[in-house]
Amino acid sequence: MTAATRRPGACARDAEGTGRAACHHGEILQGVFLDQRRRPVHALVTLPMRGPGSAARFAHRPGSLPDEVTVTPAGRTKARVAAVLAVRECAARRAAEPCGGELTLTGDLPVGLGMGSSTSDVIATVRAVADSWGVPLPSETIARIAVRAEGASDPLMHGSRPLLFAQREGRVLEVLGSALPPTVVVGCTLGGGAPVDTLALPALHHDDDLAAYGHLRRMLRRAVTDADTALLGRVSTASARLRQRVLRHREFPTLTGIADSTGAVGVQIAHSGNVAGILYDSRTPGLRHRLRRCTRALDREGITPTRTFTTFASPTSEEFPWTNTSRKPSAART
Repeated sequence: MTAATRRPGACARDAEGTGRAACHHGEILQGVFLDQRRRPVHALVTLPMRGPGSAARFAHRPGSLPDEVTVTPAGRTKARVAAVLAVRECAARRAAEPCGGELTLTGDLPVGLGMGSSTSDVIATVRAVADSWGVPLPSETIARIAVRAEGASDPLMHGSRPLLFAQREGRVLEVLGSALPPTVVVGCTLGGGAPVDTLALPALHHDDDLAAYGHLRRMLRRAVTDADTALLGRVSTASARLRQRVLRHREFPTLTGIADSTGAVGVQIAHSGNVAGILYDSRTPGLRHRLRRCTRALDREGITPTRTFTTFASPTSEEFPWTNTSRKPSAART
C-alpha cells in the first residue's frame, strides 16, 4: 500500500491495508508471578516459531457504521471485534469519522493446538486496519486491543524477544533478554492433535504457585542471560510438569522419556493446547543423529512429529532441515 492509494484521516473508498503476524509453539513458562506492585498476575513466556502465521487485508467501506465489518472466512469473531476496535482507535488518532469495511484472513495455522492462531489473526487484523488508515500503532496499543477482543492474548505483537507477558492484561512484566538460548525443537502433537478450548481450562490457584513460579522465573532469567540451553530445558520441563495438573496429557511420561533417552535438555508444551516439543542444545555433538532417534521414537509411540525448528535464525533457512527421512509431515499438520 502506497501513500498515493491511501487517504489519511478519512474513510476512503480506495483505502486498503495489509498486516501479518507470526505464531508460537506453546510456552516455555506459564504460571502466576508477582508484578512490580507485588500483585499476583497470570503470565507466560512463549516459544516463538518462524514460518506459519496469519495474513489480513482490510478494505474501507465508506458510509458504513464502524461496527459494520464483514469477515472472510466467516466465524472469525475475535478478529472481527479487533477490526472494529482498531477502526475506532485509528479514526480517533486521525480525528476522523470511522467506517466499517471488509476483512479477509488467510493463513496456515491450525486452530486450538495452542499456537496462538486467534492472537495471530487478531494482530494481523489490527495491523491491516492501521495500515489502511496510515496510522502506526505501537505494540502496547495492539496488545490492549487484542486483550479486549480475546479476553487473553499471546505477546506476538512484541516480536520474538523472550518476555514475561501478562496475557489477561496485555502488558509486559519483564523483558528477559534479546533472545532465547540456541535451541533446536522437535515439534509434535499430543492428544491426537485434537483442539483444546482454552477458555474452558480451569485456572490454577495454589499457595505454592507463587514461590515455585518465582523460582522458575529467576532460573529462566539466568538461562537467557547466560545463553544456557540446558537451564532453559529444566525451566520448560518443570513448567510443563506443573501444567499437567490441568492438561493431564497421557503421553507426557513418554515425551519426557524420549527426551531423556536421546540427550535432550527438556520438553515444552502448549499450556492451553496439544502442541509440544522436545528441546536440544544446538551445540550438542551428534545432534542430527539425536534428532533422527527422537522422531523415530515419537513415531513408534504414536505421537505425530510435525516440524523441527530453531530459536535462532539460520543463514540458509528459517527451519532446521527435517530429520526423519522415512516421511515428512504435511504442511497441514504444522
